[in-house]
Amino acid sequence: MARLLLTPLVLGVSLALSAPTSSDAAAVTAPRATWAQARSDLPADPLVRFGVLPNGMRYAIMHNDTPKGASALRLRVGSGSLEESDAEQGLAHVLEHMAFRGSTHVPADEMIKILERKGLAFGPDTNAQTGWSQTVYMLDLPRSDADTLATGLMLMRETAGELTIDPRALETERGVVLSEERLRDTPDYRAEKAQIDLFLRGQLAPRRFPIGLVDIVKTASADTVRAFYQANYRPERTTLIAVGDFNPADMEARIKTMFGDWRAKGPARGEPVLGAVAGGGEQVRAVIQPGGSTRAIIAWTRPYDGEADTFDKERRETIENVGLAVLNRRLSELAHGANPPFLGAGAGFENLFLSAKIAVIEAESPPDNWRDALAASERETRRLVADGVTQAEVDREIAEMRAGLKTAVAGASTRVTANLASGLVDAVDQDGVFTDPAEDLKVFETSTQGLTAVTVNAAMRRVFAGTGPLVEVASPKPIDGGESTIRMAFDAAANAPLTVRTADAAVVWPYTDFGKPSPILERSEVADLGVTTARFGNGVRVLVKPTPYRKDQVLVSVEVGGGRLSLPRDRPAAEWTPGAFLDGGYGKLDREAASRALAGKVVSASFALGNTAFDLGGATRPQDLDTELQVLAAYVADPGFRPEALERSRAGSLAGLAQMDATPSGVFARRGAALLTRSDPRLSYPEESSLRSDTLADMKAILAPALARGRIDVTIVGDVTVEDALKSVGETFGALPPRDPAAKPDPAALKVVFPDPTTEPVTLTHTGRPDQAVAVLGWPAPGFFTDMRRSRALMIATDVLGNRLIDTVRVAQGSTYSPESRAELSQAFPDYGSVLNIVEMPPEKIPGFFATVSAAARDMRDHQVTADELERARNPHVSTLRRAQLTNDYWLGNLTGALSDPRRYDLIRTTLPDYSALTLADIQEAARTWFRDETAWRLIIKARAGASAAR
Repeated sequence: MARLLLTPLVLGVSLALSAPTSSDAAAVTAPRATWAQARSDLPADPLVRFGVLPNGMRYAIMHNDTPKGASALRLRVGSGSLEESDAEQGLAHVLEHMAFRGSTHVPADEMIKILERKGLAFGPDTNAQTGWSQTVYMLDLPRSDADTLATGLMLMRETAGELTIDPRALETERGVVLSEERLRDTPDYRAEKAQIDLFLRGQLAPRRFPIGLVDIVKTASADTVRAFYQANYRPERTTLIAVGDFNPADMEARIKTMFGDWRAKGPARGEPVLGAVAGGGEQVRAVIQPGGSTRAIIAWTRPYDGEADTFDKERRETIENVGLAVLNRRLSELAHGANPPFLGAGAGFENLFLSAKIAVIEAESPPDNWRDALAASERETRRLVADGVTQAEVDREIAEMRAGLKTAVAGASTRVTANLASGLVDAVDQDGVFTDPAEDLKVFETSTQGLTAVTVNAAMRRVFAGTGPLVEVASPKPIDGGESTIRMAFDAAANAPLTVRTADAAVVWPYTDFGKPSPILERSEVADLGVTTARFGNGVRVLVKPTPYRKDQVLVSVEVGGGRLSLPRDRPAAEWTPGAFLDGGYGKLDREAASRALAGKVVSASFALGNTAFDLGGATRPQDLDTELQVLAAYVADPGFRPEALERSRAGSLAGLAQMDATPSGVFARRGAALLTRSDPRLSYPEESSLRSDTLADMKAILAPALARGRIDVTIVGDVTVEDALKSVGETFGALPPRDPAAKPDPAALKVVFPDPTTEPVTLTHTGRPDQAVAVLGWPAPGFFTDMRRSRALMIATDVLGNRLIDTVRVAQGSTYSPESRAELSQAFPDYGSVLNIVEMPPEKIPGFFATVSAAARDMRDHQVTADELERARNPHVSTLRRAQLTNDYWLGNLTGALSDPRRYDLIRTTLPDYSALTLADIQEAARTWFRDETAWRLIIKARAGASAAR
């Protein structure tokens, strides 16, 4: 299967890509009864046991113990929206929902409860998705004991062939599906639908978006849904995937026993006719979606590539990916340079919905800059085809790809179970061979040995030689002259003479010497947590935790200064600062030049405004740790503060304002923090006036003092020794000028206040559909560290309340797809926290939601919850925590900050004991203390008067 998807299509829609087994794109071929490796010269991963039952169901089994004791099951049904008739549009998705609403041996509405008792959280561990070519059911099991595996396989077997499709359950589930339709229907989603319609003109896929048609979802009978189920959920269309910490032979026996008697009910249907790629030349389309982003798209189409997954195909795609990586690198350089023509751009070449192979370049820009974005996209693509790439560019991309593949080989023994299971699903969907990392590297090295620019250039000419160009401009506001104006702009760009591209100059990474390392003055151990800490003479502190969880992975966090706590309270925080700071690069190199200098290294950099520090971070491998720390230390020692980076970040933030205002969830994302903190400027999203007026001097005023002398705490977790980590830190951060000691924040800076209770809800508006609304009911809560055990009791009480809302608002009433209850207890502001109950639903149902939350909270105050409710809330927490503790991300996230706040050590130590010790009385006391009507704050976000009902 294709493994170098380094230049994916930049479509915002989740593309369910799969491959037919012949080059005929007019119809989907019948489901395969064999695995792709039977038709290939590529060897499948030897750790996977592949098989086919006599009834035609395929299975793939793999032992994997990262994390230890866990397993992942995937049931992939080769049936999605493409299998629907005109009268069934949306039924594949409805059926996915009905899988949780009762089967022959599982009563209606019991499946979720069964899984919660086993430690699975609905959503993160128990999920399903419907695409064009498949429907996938996913269970991430926290344990691999016989009972848990038996339960998981039983539920998958029930889904495969025993769903009852009860009419009463269907009536309520319609509302859930319609709520999901409302959530998905954003301006950008509608623009992307138009984009796919342009790419696949006259074909079936644009008329088969998985969400379906509202009228059909509203009216389809249980018999109709059942008929679709019986026609499409069949052994020969189904693959079961099991990956985890179990004996593969035992798992194979379980699968044979559980699924061997499954037989299809009713006759199979013929395969759908997808249509052929449309001919013709240039096509132009304007898509106007108020509140959407501005995108310029150019595409070329050709017939679907259904060739078997062989070495020759992999070699061809590897060469194509090298050329596309060069193009994407050039686009990135334009986006990060002076006077950029777009905010960002990307190119890709992929099979799409079994229907066509698409070469596409897409650029996002501010609304008034679409012409520049379109012209630059056309110019760079034409230049690539006409002038080609250089050998230096080819060699650089090969080095980058090789580094990533070598890292994958080094980490092969600690691949994550859930990722492997999902990777096997992708391989089935693409009819590809699931190879191991060593084979991927072997194929790559063979494919790129002696690879010349001449060969890559020939490949790029083929990539961009399909039917087209197909040109679309999506804009939030009307374009004067419409498609005629776009056509003239594109034609003018296409006829403009090309200038010779200046070759990139060779760049040497200049940040290898930060001076003489200061000595280590203190060193200590936190033995029970496997942690070593040290303090250098310049004041820099370091915490190191070596782990065995991911081979060849090292994670780094660097805290600098005081973060939001150090910001002034008389002006909004500069939310654009992280992007502008990173894009600004270094004093000696801009970010693109630095990237060239670091070719072949596995390094990264991130930056965030944390509450207690400005947070730099990165991920690397052991042999590149020195370079990773040089990258981060150079941002501290010699930041670039380039004005063009600020302007790019500002333009992106300004363009995003209207997009946020177009949906109720976007409005809450923009306005919620201010509302919930009484407009604390440090925590509030800035208004447009602030975004327009902030300057480079403002950014320097915020960051420069902290970078120059603020405290620095470095946390390193992963596949590293303590001595290597201390050496690398000493040669970088340990060699910087002396740092000020961490200062205690002003008590006034620690004060954040939840809003006063409301008698009538606060009301905000959005510019989207009239039937889209969000409601929030919140209560004030304590800071996390005021009493950690009490805080955890409140978190479990919130989950109990959330489960009750799922049972009532989602399951019983069918009012929403997304009831959510969450406790957010600050670890920075000692007296601040919140419990929020959030829902999307039609505005007329919101009063009922408020009443339901109040009634559920009152019942929890007045009566103890049941032991079953406690376990269904606690078990997923404990299971998630146990899995998380076997990852580097958990340890980095929880140890970062411990050098300044040692309470974080106790946070780690006490989590499992506290959860295990919680009682029914603890949960009731948390509800009595915090779930109170007299402190409740309510918010409604509904459509602005006169909002469009367009879909």
